[in-house]
Amino acid sequence: MVDAKDYASPVRPTWCTGCGNFGIWNALKNALADAGLAPHEVMLISGIGCGSKLPDYTTANGFLTLHGRTLAVATGARLANHGLKVICTHGDGDGYGEGGNHFVSAVRRNIGIVDIVQNNRVYGLTKGQYSPTSPHGFVTRTSPQGAIEQTFNPLAVAVAAGGTFISRGWSGDIKHLSWLMTEALGHRGYALVDVLQPCVTFNRRYSYDWLRPRVYKVQDEDVYDPGDKAAAFAKAQEWGERIPIGILYRTEDQPAYEEMVPALESGPLVRQPLHAKPLEEYQVLKQEYL
Repeated sequence: MVDAKDYASPVRPTWCTGCGNFGIWNALKNALADAGLAPHEVMLISGIGCGSKLPDYTTANGFLTLHGRTLAVATGARLANHGLKVICTHGDGDGYGEGGNHFVSAVRRNIGIVDIVQNNRVYGLTKGQYSPTSPHGFVTRTSPQGAIEQTFNPLAVAVAAGGTFISRGWSGDIKHLSWLMTEALGHRGYALVDVLQPCVTFNRRYSYDWLRPRVYKVQDEDVYDPGDKAAAFAKAQEWGERIPIGILYRTEDQPAYEEMVPALESGPLVRQPLHAKPLEEYQVLKQEYL
């Protein structure tokens, strides 16, 4: 039986006291245990940023890659060995900024990845620049006149791009976030878990006290149907006094990308023989390039 403590690490996090990443970290360990996944069955992939340090503090397979390339590397890992549960943990800058094109591609492909985006609406590791999800007019030390770009809405983009599991949680409710991640781990295909995460140092505007009275669970609404794409798109637009969290949209009708790749019909690539055809055929191909 798997326990959340199995994912404990002797490495202590360097996050600021009160950082929302602690809630995300604990929720993920709970979810992995609830899903019955042992550490050797999990691949954590991250990029650059405060949240991307999470694999350092977790006992599991881990890969820290270049900034913005988290989903690209995760796609390769999933295609090489879809026997592993591949999970991305990265921030809104890594996932929606430099990695924005990879985000849209992963959604469209429906690749079997759980994508946990630690959305604190700011670049924390580089000391507080505005990020893609920062509001228009957001003032920082490097943008004293306010951000001039419009806010990127990842949930709406995911719905429009054909996402099959689109959700939002927040790090102040670990029980709900653990459940959300467990549901994502059981999904067939790409699962987005956008997590509202307070940055207590560089974005005090969106604090725990600001978020707590505003978030509400869509699953508590009797009339909400997570299979209704139009309703999900409408929910994705809500912000301000009421902010929805939970599973905004889910469908199991679309096969995962790796299920449609002919080369994977015989199983994960790492389990297949290196030479699937007679060696002579490879020699003929080799001659074409010599």
